[in-house]
Amino acid sequence: MKELLDSVCNGRSEVLVVRGEPGIGKTTLLDQAVDRASGFQVARATGVESEMELPYAGLHQLCRPMLDRLALLPAPQREAASSAFGLAGGRSPDRFLVGLAVLSLLSEASEQAPVLCVIDDAQWLDRASAQVLAFVARRLLAERVGLLFATRERNEDLQRLPELLVEGLADADARALLASVLLLPLDEGVRERIVAEAHGNPLALVEWSDFLSPAELAGGFGLPALRAVSGRLEDGFRRRLADLPVATQRFVTVAAAEPTGDPALVSRAAAKLGAGEANGSPAVEAGLVELWPKVSFRHPLVRSVAYRLASIDDRRAVHRALAEATDPDTDPDHRAWHRALAAPGPDEEVAAELERSAVRARARGGVAAGAAFLERAVELTPDPRRRAQRALLAAQDEYPAGALDAALRCWRWRRRDRWMSSSKPAPSCCKRGSPPP
Repeated sequence: MKELLDSVCNGRSEVLVVRGEPGIGKTTLLDQAVDRASGFQVARATGVESEMELPYAGLHQLCRPMLDRLALLPAPQREAASSAFGLAGGRSPDRFLVGLAVLSLLSEASEQAPVLCVIDDAQWLDRASAQVLAFVARRLLAERVGLLFATRERNEDLQRLPELLVEGLADADARALLASVLLLPLDEGVRERIVAEAHGNPLALVEWSDFLSPAELAGGFGLPALRAVSGRLEDGFRRRLADLPVATQRFVTVAAAEPTGDPALVSRAAAKLGAGEANGSPAVEAGLVELWPKVSFRHPLVRSVAYRLASIDDRRAVHRALAEATDPDTDPDHRAWHRALAAPGPDEEVAAELERSAVRARARGGVAAGAAFLERAVELTPDPRRRAQRALLAAQDEYPAGALDAALRCWRWRRRDRWMSSSKPAPSCCKRGSPPP
């Protein structure tokens, strides 16, 4: 990382993709680069799984500190970026022009001081953001700009960029790390079993010391039956979440369901469910959640487990509270999505709201996002004829977005609903109440 930062300081742009499994230390490497970036302007973004269908969501995170320089860009680039970021209306922005606009923004910013862009969890970037950032990464030359990505798996948009594969610790280093976090004597057999099954994953080694009981750490009556890293980590997070007070669990579920990490929004929604901001403190003390400056989870598995621990009815209640707490004027699309996830059954009002969100998404160049809104709208549409129309629109968006399976699924929904709205008997694959094959 030091060589990358030195190169940027000397006027040569650098790009690096850090790849490795969850818990292997990618975020730590990125944080170290940020700590060493003295004199740099640092811009950060984090991919969020639930925002993958929202076009330019990741790019907006990254570019927000530079938007005051939009006025310096050529008019076509300025208009494309303003449309992509929702700062102005108009037709769907040309992705090439959005890429040029981001390249120009970074170039303008680097005139003042070197720029370091850090993108974590790049595997969850929305496709539009990933494509634009890959476009920018391939065209940076003599600007004082560094781009750092961290991703779990190979990202087709980031292929052919310089890559650093982060692998597990050697056994000797794994034993040293395990010894540094243990407060109790550890049986030799247990230690070797943990080291072998952790495969050098630092987070797995640290977390397992918390998840094993004193009897297991000392050997007990036999070696503990440890499972795969992700399964063991998930079980541990599940137990730690289950030990929290009920109101705190409810607060954490709200945080898990709201991807923007807006502390005020999470607090407003949680308060509607009888879980005030103070109820989040036990989760913070347990090291599972941070509430400021954004609500974030210490590990993606914590968010996933927290959400799945809640019952279906509780999840609907959480999404209903988030919809009520979301401003319909400033963020209508997130509100519509929460309303859709809160709906217990078909609801034309919500389906129509999703259809309007799809129109807005397409205007921003988010074909995949529009398809996602429409696909959910199809599920919530009570009238078979209207549902068939929306299914066709969704299929038409899924196909150019490259989601061929989803397009076929929507087409089959349309075929079934056309039969249902006609007087002809439906074929066996299109019976009422059956999902499309």
